[in-house]
Amino acid sequence: MTNQKRVCIILGTRPEAIKLAPVIQVFQDSPDFELQVILTGQHREMVEQVMQLFNLKANHDLEIMQPQQSLSDITCRSLRGLEALFQENKPDLVIVQGDTTTAFGATLAAFYQKIPVGHVEAGLRTDDLFNPYPEEANRRLISQLTQLHFAPTTLAVDNLQRSGVLGEVHLTGNTVIDALLNVAATQPACDVTDLNWDSYRTLLATVHRRENWGEPLQAIAQGFLQILDKFPDTALLLPLHRNPTVRKPLQALLGNHPRIFLTEPLDYAELVGAIGRSHFLLTDSGGLQEEAPSLGKPVLVLRDTTERPEAVTAGTAKLVGTISENIVTAATELLSNPKAYQEMANAINPFGDGHAAERILQIVKNYLQLS
Repeated sequence: MTNQKRVCIILGTRPEAIKLAPVIQVFQDSPDFELQVILTGQHREMVEQVMQLFNLKANHDLEIMQPQQSLSDITCRSLRGLEALFQENKPDLVIVQGDTTTAFGATLAAFYQKIPVGHVEAGLRTDDLFNPYPEEANRRLISQLTQLHFAPTTLAVDNLQRSGVLGEVHLTGNTVIDALLNVAATQPACDVTDLNWDSYRTLLATVHRRENWGEPLQAIAQGFLQILDKFPDTALLLPLHRNPTVRKPLQALLGNHPRIFLTEPLDYAELVGAIGRSHFLLTDSGGLQEEAPSLGKPVLVLRDTTERPEAVTAGTAKLVGTISENIVTAATELLSNPKAYQEMANAINPFGDGHAAERILQIVKNYLQLS
């Protein structure tokens, strides 16, 4: 079509790939758009797994990843690579997701070329600039340069309006629910060597955030050990992040326990399968706070703050921090009090209905005067 609009969708990490997959699919299926998918390469294998799962192909890969890369490395290399691609392709709109350094670099690169930006999952806030770091700063900076804010919840809408951002603010729901329900419908398996799901109440754990490196990570691991000591019918499945700063301490502290199963990162289908079969989750992941409630699983959040307070308000998640005693207390309640467990498991997920990507497509059509 001669009047097609060109849209570039930028991603660099696995969470971005998961949450943008439904958006990429609806734009690919629309005759109104010529779509370009650009990878920065901030993460490698983990993004490729998601691209394969959703049958997606990238048009460009900046391949910026380097060993021990700093935030400055990611920002500068993204900015340089995207500047050249934007000058060459001249997109009508650039779409970014969330709060990664890739998303910030892409937004800044688009701004420098005077290209409008659409921000998926806009409006999340903790109001603590260094927690999570650098994500809280990234998403605030992105918001200042965005023309289309795709807010997942009414609280996110309120955050954006209260901060006086420019651009249009739209309530869409969260695209991660679109992706999750799509994959969950296939009933994916999660086969872990020596883990018999029927023999234990298996807890699914993930830990990776920068603010939890060092002493908090040690305390979290001690909390896990105390939970397993207290409840012999429980097991712990912990897919390890690839970053050695996280990986090595967890291997040293937890690697010899007979009911702790440390694995390589699960691909997204396996992760969805693991959520479905787990008893509840202990995690510092933002995405899992959104996803697990859709499958009826309580979430204990291993952080002192969350940019997703809607989950806490709705009762699907509980903020427990990183102190061992607090982690054990919260887990004990869920493991020994069926009423408390059911209240969290049956609470309504506030993050969406699985149609966020369709709403985003229609908003972009309206913005680019295609409707």
